[in-house]
Amino acid sequence: MPTCNLFTLVLVVQPSRILLGMKKRGFGAGLWNGFGGKVQTGESIEEAAHRELKEESGLTVDTLQKMGQITFEFVGSPELLEVHVFRADHFNGEPKESDGRCYLSSSGGEAWAFSSETILLINKCRSIHTEFLLRREAAGL
Repeated sequence: MPTCNLFTLVLVVQPSRILLGMKKRGFGAGLWNGFGGKVQTGESIEEAAHRELKEESGLTVDTLQKMGQITFEFVGSPELLEVHVFRADHFNGEPKESDGRCYLSSSGGEAWAFSSETILLINKCRSIHTEFLLRREAAGL
């Protein structure tokens, strides 16, 4: 049976925009993404999401909204990757560059994405979250 590794992904969202960080190293280096990482031993998934957001962006949030869960694997790998996706609409602090992420655009501003694709992504996340809740309810959870 394959092993399963738990990860988090936090999307910091404000009206019509989403904050992204560019990975500096490791898997996905040079690509823009939300904030997250591996769940550590003894830590809940939500605790990991809060920790990773703070470590990678300098931001804290009071509330995370669970949007869904994605499980996938890479061809030829015996491991499953289970990613728990959260949304944060309000945050505390200012985005800061970390060892692993860069948040500044070439113009020196914060890396907020403003595009129709972002709005579609947010709406898709809402749709996935709604489906997730309906399935949980149907399963009696």
